[in-house]
Amino acid sequence: MNDPRNIQSRDDHEFGKRLGILVAVFAVFIAAIIAMLLNIQVFNVKKYRQKAARQYERVITEKAQRGVILDRQARMLAESIESISFYAEPAIVRNTPLFNDKGKSVIDKTTRKQRVYDNSGAVAAIFVKHLGGNKGVYLKELHRRTGVAVLGRKIPVVKALPLMQEKIPGVWFDKDQQRYYLNVAAQVIGGTDNKNEGSSGLELQLNRELKGIDGTKIYQRSADGKRYPAPDAKQQDPVKGNSVQLTIDADIQSIVEDELAKAVNKFQADASSSIVMDVHTGEIIAMANNPTFDLNQRSTWSADKSRNRAVTDSYEPGSTFKLIMASAATEVLKRKAEDRVNGMRGIMPIYNLFIRDHEPYGNISFREAIMYSSNIVAAKTAMAVGSEKFYAYTMNYGFGRKTGIGLIGESPGRVRPLDRWDRTTLPWMGYGYQIMATPLQILQAYAAMANDGQLMRPYIIKKVINAENKVVWESTPKAVRKAVLPQTARYLSKEYFKAVVDSGTAKSAAVPGVTVAGKTGTARRAAGGSYSKPAYVASFVGYFPVEAPRYAIIVVVENPKTAYYAAMVAAPVFSSIASRMIACSGEMQKKLAFRSAEQAAIDSVSTVAVPELTGLQARDAQRLLKWHSLEMDSSGDLDGCVARQSIAPGQKVKKKTIIKVTIGSTTMKRNSSWLP
Repeated sequence: MNDPRNIQSRDDHEFGKRLGILVAVFAVFIAAIIAMLLNIQVFNVKKYRQKAARQYERVITEKAQRGVILDRQARMLAESIESISFYAEPAIVRNTPLFNDKGKSVIDKTTRKQRVYDNSGAVAAIFVKHLGGNKGVYLKELHRRTGVAVLGRKIPVVKALPLMQEKIPGVWFDKDQQRYYLNVAAQVIGGTDNKNEGSSGLELQLNRELKGIDGTKIYQRSADGKRYPAPDAKQQDPVKGNSVQLTIDADIQSIVEDELAKAVNKFQADASSSIVMDVHTGEIIAMANNPTFDLNQRSTWSADKSRNRAVTDSYEPGSTFKLIMASAATEVLKRKAEDRVNGMRGIMPIYNLFIRDHEPYGNISFREAIMYSSNIVAAKTAMAVGSEKFYAYTMNYGFGRKTGIGLIGESPGRVRPLDRWDRTTLPWMGYGYQIMATPLQILQAYAAMANDGQLMRPYIIKKVINAENKVVWESTPKAVRKAVLPQTARYLSKEYFKAVVDSGTAKSAAVPGVTVAGKTGTARRAAGGSYSKPAYVASFVGYFPVEAPRYAIIVVVENPKTAYYAAMVAAPVFSSIASRMIACSGEMQKKLAFRSAEQAAIDSVSTVAVPELTGLQARDAQRLLKWHSLEMDSSGDLDGCVARQSIAPGQKVKKKTIIKVTIGSTTMKRNSSWLP
């Protein structure tokens, strides 16, 4: 028989063994829990915190409003307009919780889980209703398995407002910035990309100043998909970008662009460019190029149209470069306007080559040689000056180096180092070949002559202003060097370059009521390394008024087909630009103290003659009437042209009389002789 004491001992041993196993299991279980907690809360805390944040939080970047770009009169050239983009969490839209009319979850009696339904079809229908488009496209986005669904980008606020007021689980909207442009100076201002970052022009160059600092908003999500700002998270408000003010005048810029477009069309040219500069300060009042593109329509952009030819393209300037020859002749050779020179009857053999003039000039004055643009006299004069001194004057006027305007892509042009000159370099440079220059460099040189020989650094960025309207930095006029003596500059201006416009090759550049000095340039352009094919660059550069110069303008027309002499192509464009500038700009009239004979007559009487308005752009007509102390009452869009006026041209009326005009199509041709 078994001893009861032995049986009890065996039972106690079994119980102890089972208890030990149970304690060991619990110990392992607790150790596993502790290890898991340590893993989650200590070792991999960042990983699980990020995972939780992804499930319950969303970080939203609030784009800073991009700074505006202003013209010299503080008018908007570029600004950012608020738009709306819509996004969705596909998983939430497809698994939308159901709630009863008391706001409590609806529980499925069978599964004892909260009931949900697929809301994607209804959401797609709502977006089709308000934004249009294909329902299938929205459904495709809402049925994606990963990432965020994009339901609409950069929607105008007015159009997006009904959707913004909808309370759709899993759907939210963010505010975006959309760039809008006045659409002038396209190549100068440039554009932005889809991320509102500068991609070209000043938008790219000044991107750091304009873009501002983005803000950060952290949201949490409730069970029904609604977002609310995380109460314990640090929220960062966006900081608006700085504003940039340019030296450009939007009205004058528009005039220059209009005249260039007409010139390209009339002469079937490849391209054209023009710059207007204040000769005293170096401020760029306008800088235009054609062909151009629409800043508000990215589809119109192309590499060719976006090129700022006024600073990036260099060419052999031809006769406009004769300023260097005339300057050196005056100071080095002590040449006077009346001195007699020999034009060699229009042809000069040199080094088995020939230099030719367009007319067979013989014994003429040096003034006439410049007036009629004799290449032979220019070449002979350059050789008389000598290579070293001619090279020094070339460099003094700023050729062969960047002007300092600071625009992206500016070319320094090309001047051969003196030690690389051959025997043809000097005579050919005398009349503007074997040298490459940009339109801006040519303009800077003539502006120096107009400014008593003082070469000024051109600039186009006036100042940068922060959100508190404080100036961050500002450009100021900067003198680079003396190109020639003041008396030399005045002599050149009055004896030679005024005569070019009064009696020489540039009569078509004259401006009624204003004295103009300048020079034409008709240069054969090398194509494929050869000058055999007839391709030309026609240019005119000038300034006014000669007595007290203030503004300089250059016009360059590339490869005109129907005519090619600068006197026929570029000089009339200069005249049209200058005439319209003076008519429209109160600032310019004030700086010029402009009083033509017509203006003096207007001011001396209480009645004035009504000017011809038919065919003028409505805005030009309005300014012209204001200049005559009259007022305009218009019916129609001011971007159109005047079709009729209530009082006939030439009729005398009292000052302040209101002239009623009817505005019609923008394609009407001008009839006015006052504004070409």
